[in-house]
Amino acid sequence: MKKISHQPEIEVERVQTGVRLEKRLLKVLKALAELKDMSLGDLLEGVVLHAFEGLVPFSAQTLKEIEQFKKIYGLTLKASDSHQLKERRK
Repeated sequence: MKKISHQPEIEVERVQTGVRLEKRLLKVLKALAELKDMSLGDLLEGVVLHAFEGLVPFSAQTLKEIEQFKKIYGLTLKASDSHQLKERRK
């Protein structure tokens, strides 16, 4: 999902983080990043920046692709589940 832009690049400082994510969700995100030829970090930055502005981060076509990945990886979680997730004990 490389954008061709005539705007100047914005230099930022990135930091390494140890974020924990639900396993199937991470698989879908990694597959989507690979499909769009971008890093997982770039994908997450884009999603969060869109969300901060109340914007939809994905086109209708990308949403269809996400649905396919969700089926492949068995991801059934919805946004309404986000505050009810509990870590499985190992």
